[in-house]
Amino acid sequence: MAGFGWLSVVQVAEAIRSGQVPAVEVMADQLDRIARIDADLHSVVTLDADRARAGAVEADEALAHGQVWGPLHGVGVTIEDIHATAGIRSTFGGFPPFANHVPDVDATVVARLKAAGAIVVGKTNGPCLWEDSVFPATRNPWNRERVAGGSSTGPAVAVAAGLTPLDIAADSGGSIQQPAGFCGVFGMRPTEHRVPLTGTLFIDRIRKFRVLTTAGPMARSIADLRLAMEVISGPDGLDPEVPPVPWHHSGPAELNGLRVAYPPEYPAAVAGEVRASLDALAGRLDKLGAIVEDRLPASALARQGQLVEELFMMLAFAAESPAPETGEPGSRPLWDYLTVLNQRDELMADWAEFFTTCDVLLAPATSVCAWPVNEDHSEDDQQAQAEAALLLSQASGCPMVVIPAGSDPNGVPIGAQLIGPRWHDEKLLAIAETITATTRGFQPPPAN
Repeated sequence: MAGFGWLSVVQVAEAIRSGQVPAVEVMADQLDRIARIDADLHSVVTLDADRARAGAVEADEALAHGQVWGPLHGVGVTIEDIHATAGIRSTFGGFPPFANHVPDVDATVVARLKAAGAIVVGKTNGPCLWEDSVFPATRNPWNRERVAGGSSTGPAVAVAAGLTPLDIAADSGGSIQQPAGFCGVFGMRPTEHRVPLTGTLFIDRIRKFRVLTTAGPMARSIADLRLAMEVISGPDGLDPEVPPVPWHHSGPAELNGLRVAYPPEYPAAVAGEVRASLDALAGRLDKLGAIVEDRLPASALARQGQLVEELFMMLAFAAESPAPETGEPGSRPLWDYLTVLNQRDELMADWAEFFTTCDVLLAPATSVCAWPVNEDHSEDDQQAQAEAALLLSQASGCPMVVIPAGSDPNGVPIGAQLIGPRWHDEKLLAIAETITATTRGFQPPPAN
């Protein structure tokens, strides 16, 4: 199948199910692309080629006997290394103590993809957090001299380079939205607790991230995000935070009369190219009949980024949080944690009120363009504050979708994020699909 690398999940699955192309041919093409293209991208860090080929043979044999495993029958997918995969090395993004860790049990999101007929081809690099990672740095397929974002770097790069039609990533503090934006792909951070996290943060002995972190898909179309969410969402009986909210199909969204909140001056420190791309998108929507207004929730948005950072640090380093009075773990850190949760409750209420008078919020996915790989931005307080100010989904628990919205002078994509009310993921995807129809959508990088 020529050009398989740019087909969507929906297209590949339909081609295999209908007999247009055997799964073994699609798999061979996918493995060949990974071998040829990923040598200098380093997005696929563990490849399970032999079992992937065997799975494709089995998929074709099943079809020959009239058996269809599910909506992803015979489709090769990759999984961010943050999710446990049975029998496949799972290092948590190159964390040295887990360099040779091979789980016995799949994370729920992986088990559900397999149950839907998908074949796990390999693991992608992420979370890219470790200075002493056992893996080399992943590069941006649009410009190898520019960063690809983080921390779910591998999934975005693999999808953008045509190495996989679908990857499941995770997000606590922008891990989906930044790399999706920098790589020009679609990414979704669903409503918090819409997708189980069982087997996802497997390096922790106890389940610390009961809030803030979500698993979500990256792909090359909104239709693919929708299909992935249908497969991976809903309770699994193991993650008690996930309520029994069924997935409901949403009809197409109308652009005419769509109420779009777009605060053009938020946040204040945004790169000119990013601002211009978002202004152009908002202008197109306005001309096509959307009601575009400069509006924001009542909450102090600058505080939201700080809240996300505080909450993440409390969760990530819970066991190391001493009580100020004694220097030992005690009640004060718990009180601080509960205080932050209470502040977040108030913030969530403001967002719920906000969405009674608008349908979607449009904002930059990132405040900056992708910077050179040899530049250190860790000390840039202004940039850090602007990036934190865009962690709106993370602070509110609302669903967020990243869509391609342009490119910078270095040829690296610029992304926009769309945010909708909690538990209305289906409607947000419909809106994102309608808005994406006014843009160029996903474009393949050059020389891939």
